[in-house]
Order: sequence, then C-alpha cells, then structure tokens
Amino acid sequence: MSILALDAGTTGVTALIVSDTGHITARGYKEFTQYFPQSGWVEHDPEEIWQACLAATEQALEQAEVKIRCIGVTNQRETAVVWDRVDLSSPAKAIVWQDRRTSIFKDELDQKNTDDWIRIRTGLNIDPYFTASKFLWWQRNLPDVWAGVDSGKYALGTIDSYLIARLTGGQSHITDASNASRTQLMALGTCQWDDELLEVFGIPKTALPEITSSWGELAKTSPAHFLGLDAPITGNAGDQQAALFGQLAFNEGESKATYGTGAFILANTAEKVVESTHGLLTTVAWQAPDGKPTYALEGSVFVAGAAVQWLRDGLGIIDKASAVEALARKTQGSEGVVFMSSLTGLGAPFWQPDIRGSLFGITRGTTDANIAYATLEAIAFQVKAVLDAMELDMGSPIPALNVDGGAAANDLLLQIQSDLIGKDVLRATNLESTGLGAALLAGLGVGIWNSMEELAELNPTDKSFSPKIDRKASYVHWLKALGATEWFHKN
Repeated sequence: MSILALDAGTTGVTALIVSDTGHITARGYKEFTQYFPQSGWVEHDPEEIWQACLAATEQALEQAEVKIRCIGVTNQRETAVVWDRVDLSSPAKAIVWQDRRTSIFKDELDQKNTDDWIRIRTGLNIDPYFTASKFLWWQRNLPDVWAGVDSGKYALGTIDSYLIARLTGGQSHITDASNASRTQLMALGTCQWDDELLEVFGIPKTALPEITSSWGELAKTSPAHFLGLDAPITGNAGDQQAALFGQLAFNEGESKATYGTGAFILANTAEKVVESTHGLLTTVAWQAPDGKPTYALEGSVFVAGAAVQWLRDGLGIIDKASAVEALARKTQGSEGVVFMSSLTGLGAPFWQPDIRGSLFGITRGTTDANIAYATLEAIAFQVKAVLDAMELDMGSPIPALNVDGGAAANDLLLQIQSDLIGKDVLRATNLESTGLGAALLAGLGVGIWNSMEELAELNPTDKSFSPKIDRKASYVHWLKALGATEWFHKN
C-alpha cells in the first residue's frame, strides 16, 4: 500500500508515490503555462493545472504498480481560483501569488487597517501577495464572474481547494488551516474565517471552503473523475508548511528554507503566535485533527529559482536551469556585479511590491559567468535578510538551516549561503520535501504512522555545508544596491 502525493507548484505538478517506509518509489511531472498578460500580472489556467495533475499522476502510476491507500495534497499558496460548482470549469484564469496587480488597493486597505489590526489578526501585512486582494480584484473588475460568486454558482478558493474539488468530482469544497492562513481572511487565533475581514474585502463566506485540519479523513476521490482511483484524501497543506513537515521540523525553533520559484524560510514556533516586528509573517504551520494548531514564522522571498529561469528564458545565457552552477564556477566571483533580483517586487523583510530588478557594477569585462554568480548571491542575500529578521523576532539564534527544493541541488549556492549566515546549511536527502511532507501528513491521516515520533528518521541530512569565507562585504554592497534601487523608483 502506497501514498500518492500531489504537489501543485507554481510552474508544474509533481506526483510522488511514497511507500509506507517514507521512500519515493515513483515520480511524475508535468509543466503548465505561465501567462503574463500585462506587466506585473501572472496568471494560470486552472484547467491546465488539473490536466497537469492527471498527466503527472499517470506518469507516476506507470512506474509503480501499487495500490494507492491515501492521497496527500500540497500546493502553491495564495493563488486565487474561481470555478463552477457543477461542471468545475473556471470563468477566469487564476491570479498567481506572484501577481502584483492588486497593489492598487494598498492605500485603500491601509486606511481600513486601523492600529494594524489586519496584520495582528492574520499575521499578514497588506500586500498583493495574499489571496483576499485577488478576490477583491475580481469583484471590482469582473462583474459577471462576481455575480456568479454572489449567487452561489461559483466557488472561491486556493489551488488546494480547486484540486480537491476536481479530485472529488465537486463533492468537497475544503481547505486546511495552513492554506487558509495565507488568504488574509482567517483569524490565527480561531483558525476560522473572520467576519470583519470578510467585510473589509467584500467576500461572501458561502463562497469559501470549509477549513479543516491538515490530516485526517478530509475527503474521498471520485473514481469517475480521477483516473479510476478510489482513495481517501487524508493530508493537505500549503507547500511551504508541507516542506517544513517534510523536513521533520516538528520542534520549536527548527527551521527550513525551500529554494523553489521563490525562497521560503519557516521556523516552527509551536503553540506560540509570534508577532513579527521585523517584516516577517506569522502563519499556521499545520493543524492537528484535534484542532490544535502549530504556528510558524515565515519569510517569503518572491524570486529565487525564478531568477535562474530569467537567465535561461530572458537573457538566454544558459539552456537549462541546472547549468547555472557550472557557468558561475567559471569565475571566482561576481567581480563587483550586484543583481537586485526583485523581478516581481521584494517580499520579506522589505515588502516593496512595486520595486523592479537592477544590475549594478557592470563593466566591459563583465561576463555571463559574473552575472550567473551574482544571481546565486542575490538568492542567498535575501535568505540571509530573512534569517536575520527571524532571529530578532524569536529572540534566539537558529542553530542551523535545513534546506530543500530544486535549487538546493546547487552546491555553490549552498556554500555561499553558509558563508553569508555563518551557520551550517544542511541539505536533506530528499529535496522534494514538499511532496514528502504531503505524503507524511496523508500517512498520519490514515494511520500508516501513528505519531510524529515515528517519522523522525525519514528524511536525514544528505550533505552539510559549513562557513569557509567571510562574505559580509558583499552583503553590504547588496544592501547599498537595494538602497539605490529604492531611490530610483521613488524618484
């Protein structure tokens, strides 16, 4: 008996078959299209995500002839989806978490945020990143769609809710507390939709999914809609919370960084709702079936692997993302080149949604290798900024940084990261900790494992990186470049 984990990321869907010993025995993957209809806009076609889910699952099942006992779901968070409750079609493209169009609402929302009550209640500051303002954009700009929301014809949700609706043939409209905590519509203290927040954003509660725990008997697939599979859905969490779980960071103070399209750093704060005063977010890490939530501090870096993708697709200096390390190693460093990789604005701890990217220090001698090296540094600089803020908020140092995600395969990036933060960086055996986390949640939900203690050895460290050189000067240069970029955009 095996677990099927569905990881619906920002650029594609991964399907993993995981054994009851926690080993990945098969993997399927299917990309879907990224749409950029205007500057700062990022959209997905929900139907394409569903078709990618089906294709990735078929690939995985072809590799391993096993019986699926249960299913875990994890997903890109904050992305807004609207769909028909009957035929499950979507009347509008999904607005992706990276999308910046709703920055136009910031002044209006700031005026309603008296004494910062929205951030205090939700753990999230006013920023286009979160789902609620995306729903508000549909309300203001797509009246026909919103009329369907008001009438009950259309459902609102995030990618997990949409996929579970598709998996169940429309029978279930649910989300878990970790995903709900990213919408800016859920109160952290109650883990329920908050009436005052719903009023601020103009969202009817009836359109939203039921909030559930992160594991347990959550829903059941419809074989007619999902490749003939008849299995319970017993795990569900946002991708970064699932990665924290997959890194087995179950204890207070344990942390992880996932280097994917963005970079996301989370630290477990146990039952404590730690209010950040240094630009971080407070979020639900997961919620147990007994209703008890575990919380986390989070710093979200909007552009990490996406910067490498830009080198490939925008500049054309590499033909595949994995080639960036070899190119960067052709030089001893960036040679004074500094890349401000704010291609979709800056996230934590700076929160500047409208700022653009910049390249500084270019000379006639600058090479593509220098730019590649500066790109890896840019990723590591932003993670350092988040970790510095996190330690200030927690009042104690983080002993080491656990890492995963596709870009964590890059040894040079992790060595730069270790040098910058002055701590060991521990790369997990399984870089797909997000999918593994979804599988572990699902396994807990169906009784394959009966406690977190049984999971403790399932994803050990594969390789560690220790500090070798002092890179403080390069970080100072990057902060100066940030200041120059800020000045440019204000003037």
